[in-house]
Amino acid sequence: MATRSIPGHSFTARAVLAGLAVGTVICFSNMYFGLQTGWVSIMSMPASLMGFGMFKLLARHLRFPFSPVENVLLQSVACGMAIMPLGCGFVGVIPALNYLLTPEEQGPLSLSTWQLIIWSLGLCYFGVVFAVPLRRQVIIRERLKFPSGFSTAVLISVLHGQKSSKEELDAAAKGGFASLVPGDASQHAVVAPPCVIDEEHQNREAPLDDTPDNTDWAANMRLLLVCFVGSGLFTLLTYFFPVLRNLPVFGPVAAHTWLWTFNPSLAYVGQGIIMGTETTLHMLLGAVVGWGLLSPLAKSWGWAPGPVDDWERGSKGWIIWISLAIMLVDAVVSLAYVALRPLLSVDLQGIMSSLQHRVQEHGIKGLWKQRSHDYSLLHNDETESRILDNETTSDETSSKPLEEDDAPPEQRISNTFVSIGLFLSIGLCILTIHVVFGELVPLYATTAAVLMALVLSIMGVRALGETDLNPVSGISKLAQLFFALIIPQTHKSSVLINLIAGAVSEAGALQAGDLMQDLKTGHLLGAAPKAQFWGQVIGASAGAVLSAFIYRVYTHVYEVPGDLFQVPTAYVWIFTARLVTGSGLPRMAKEWSIGAGALFAVLTIIRTAAVGRKWRRFVPGGIAVAVGQ
Repeated sequence: MATRSIPGHSFTARAVLAGLAVGTVICFSNMYFGLQTGWVSIMSMPASLMGFGMFKLLARHLRFPFSPVENVLLQSVACGMAIMPLGCGFVGVIPALNYLLTPEEQGPLSLSTWQLIIWSLGLCYFGVVFAVPLRRQVIIRERLKFPSGFSTAVLISVLHGQKSSKEELDAAAKGGFASLVPGDASQHAVVAPPCVIDEEHQNREAPLDDTPDNTDWAANMRLLLVCFVGSGLFTLLTYFFPVLRNLPVFGPVAAHTWLWTFNPSLAYVGQGIIMGTETTLHMLLGAVVGWGLLSPLAKSWGWAPGPVDDWERGSKGWIIWISLAIMLVDAVVSLAYVALRPLLSVDLQGIMSSLQHRVQEHGIKGLWKQRSHDYSLLHNDETESRILDNETTSDETSSKPLEEDDAPPEQRISNTFVSIGLFLSIGLCILTIHVVFGELVPLYATTAAVLMALVLSIMGVRALGETDLNPVSGISKLAQLFFALIIPQTHKSSVLINLIAGAVSEAGALQAGDLMQDLKTGHLLGAAPKAQFWGQVIGASAGAVLSAFIYRVYTHVYEVPGDLFQVPTAYVWIFTARLVTGSGLPRMAKEWSIGAGALFAVLTIIRTAAVGRKWRRFVPGGIAVAVGQ
């Protein structure tokens, strides 16, 4: 087997540092946007684009060019940081613990900055480690699509000048190792010593200041800086002039009575550009239905008699149950599709044809008669040797692609390391939760939460690979439902334990899915999985610590929950925990939740079955609609 060598350095300090810089910006953005809406973006493609732009401007000063595999490492580090505001619970669970738990529920809990850091570091590793053994199954064997990972790989390939034809892209879509790397650059290549590579590229790289390409990149980076400064100045103005966050474009009465206002935040504009037209329109639909129809309906019929912005008695709290039902149904249907797809893809026509043939040959007894007993083939030695040769060739061809279609062994993570790392990361998670919460959360509950998180992570990764949606919100709600069965409602910390269990499941599924997207990108570009793993670990570590400080700054400067940071996800968490531990629903919320759940069960099935169809974008997505509400 010929060794396939990929140009470039898989792990460099400069790529890690650049990834940390890009990840810091995204981490601040996700924390800000997450506390407002509960929605965060991994931003793998923007991270790759920003990183490439940085190195493009510094091309004259580089010892060797910025390669695609370095870009893969950069975006792995950046994405590892980007998901920490959600993965560590800072946009949902932590605000619920800090501000929404009642004294009867062992709250509110005031966690110090160091406790937040310890909590974050405990959650940020086991999902990353658990993703490694899943890689061989979902990326190498089954070759799941992971659409975002594939798109990021194509973007990186294009940015670095690796043009691909439609036929080459179709071949890469099959998921082969380094399938987006030009053949002359990867096949039978010999890696030169660093000094030779540096000298070669120094001679090859001419000053780029006067080229149109470099001028365009300089203009783009200036535009990025202008947008950054403009958005920052607008955010600063809203601090001194809060009315800018709620412009009464529909009139003062509608603004005061129904909260119909417009927030021209440039952060929302940027997030909308990243999420795309389909998702943002579905969120808009959720906002119109929730606040334009359901809110006035619940108020006028007396189902939510309190002020609209009252989470307990107002329509804001009433709508959240509809949103929760849609979110949960969307996740359950998506996970059920992943679990049942092997059964749905069985060749029923072939099975029926085989059964019909057996009945014709042997009568009704043929239905349960073993096929190996139907006949006995006689052959001579020459025939036998030929059959054996064919079987050997078949075995070789079936195993050879699997063996060759992966990174070299020295670039992979050993099974021994995974076993030890998984054991240590699970132990760290259990230990840190015990340190932070003490006897409020029993060890058996934490252990069960981590083990359940591993199981749900498998389902989440498979859903992400097939649908490009990681249903972490639904996964966390399933964990909450499960823990309502094993933790007695009479337990003094039942609500608190329920929240912690859901947070652990969400963290595991989110981190495993994020790394799997990155591993898919690296697999197509020939990056080293070991380098990506350590990049994700570095990014997760930095993101966990940074997120704790960002959360502390935001909650110190702004009122939470408040006009700017309403933390809607925190209310979803606490309401779910109270519901499954025995609290009731507001009036008519049950009936409307069942109706909305049934509707979006059908819509989610349609969207799942219509992957690749042009009209799929017109079918509302459950998660986006629920977030919009």
